[in-house]
Amino acid sequence: MEDKLDFSLPEKKKSASSAWLAVLLLLIAVALGAGNLFVALRGPSQTAGTGSQDFSAEKTRQLATKLAQRNLYLPAAKVWQDYLASGELTDDQRAQALFQVATMLKKAGRYEEAIENFYRSEMTSKIDDLASAINVHIKDCFQRLGKFSALRYEMMDRTSLKDSQLAAGNVVAEIGAEKITEAELDAVIEDQIDNQLAPMAAFMTPEQVNQQKERMLAELKSPQTRQQILQMHLAQEILYRQGLEEGLAETDAVKRLLEDLSRQTISQHLISRELADKINITETDLQTYYKANSGDYVEPATVEISHIVSAEKSGAEEIIEKLQDGGDFAGLAKTDSIDEVTKENGGRIDTPVSKGSYVPVIGDNKELNDRIFAAKKGDLLAEPIESDAGWHVVRVDGKTEARQKSFDEVSGEVMTTLSNKKRQDVQQAYIQQLMEKYDVVIHTSAFAPAPTDQPSMPAGHP
Repeated sequence: MEDKLDFSLPEKKKSASSAWLAVLLLLIAVALGAGNLFVALRGPSQTAGTGSQDFSAEKTRQLATKLAQRNLYLPAAKVWQDYLASGELTDDQRAQALFQVATMLKKAGRYEEAIENFYRSEMTSKIDDLASAINVHIKDCFQRLGKFSALRYEMMDRTSLKDSQLAAGNVVAEIGAEKITEAELDAVIEDQIDNQLAPMAAFMTPEQVNQQKERMLAELKSPQTRQQILQMHLAQEILYRQGLEEGLAETDAVKRLLEDLSRQTISQHLISRELADKINITETDLQTYYKANSGDYVEPATVEISHIVSAEKSGAEEIIEKLQDGGDFAGLAKTDSIDEVTKENGGRIDTPVSKGSYVPVIGDNKELNDRIFAAKKGDLLAEPIESDAGWHVVRVDGKTEARQKSFDEVSGEVMTTLSNKKRQDVQQAYIQQLMEKYDVVIHTSAFAPAPTDQPSMPAGHP
């Protein structure tokens, strides 16, 4: 009897260990599937090995250079930062790369970040070829930011043997345990100037703002002026602290005032923003306005005179006769003039006379103004002129013809005039636009003058 072959598989015996193995394999499969899905969602750029992290240091540097050549300064700065993180670099290489980052940020107008990276560059490694360039760039960044006090200390630090920190940290005042340094005083002064320039800054270029700021800082640099500003600042600070201590900030009156100030400040900032968007005065605009209105910028003709004052007309006439006979004007002024202010100076009036205006020392006298402008240099007026001070014998000492002022002389005045005109036009248009937006209605009839009572008519009048 043939034995039949049994092709059936023996039945597996289930065990606890095989069950756990199955679960483990299932979890691995799920994890792999999720990983593949994540890779798929990230896209091919991250899996194809073309990201910046896969660039060599040399290719990263080339990319940064190419972006800079295309004037894409912020992307170039970012790629230079990638280059810094791309591998082992020497300190000199890192300093060079940080210099490039700073340069790109400066070209992009990110001056504060540029200064930080210039500092990082020179602190990483002192490279002679970069030192002078860093000095120039940092100075330019501070100027463009309008931070002239910080620039002063920066220049002291870079050009002086003395440590600028000593100057910046010089204590100029104390409030209890709190110390106020020279650098803090400089910051107070700059803040005050910024506040004064704020209404005009909206329609001035950064260069024009900085020019005005430098001029104002120069006017406030004397020790006496700085001490006065410090005293005013201290007075305001201690009054403020005392007011807080007395709870004035919580009073209704102060709250109302702060609310009003808040309204004014917000309104001012809004209109300044609108002006900045709508007004851009260029050098060409200023030149054009100056040429169109050159008559407004003429220095008038002037005359320089001397006088001798007599209490009586007859006395003045006698002086004129002596002068016509060759008498010395300065000598007669010292002996015969009753004007104690000018007699010791030979009768000379220091302030020139402008055409059509009052005569210094003598007063508003059209007849005298006309006569001295009609006379020639060296002429003695033939008749004395009367004023409240007495009778004046007048000599013309010098004449200056009217002169057209150059654009450079009056550029600041032209800027003020033109900006005020444009400001008024833009502000009126913007406010009118907002009035329409918020449905503002002014009832002008409410401001009409009250009707007057009509006089009664006589009886029998038709």
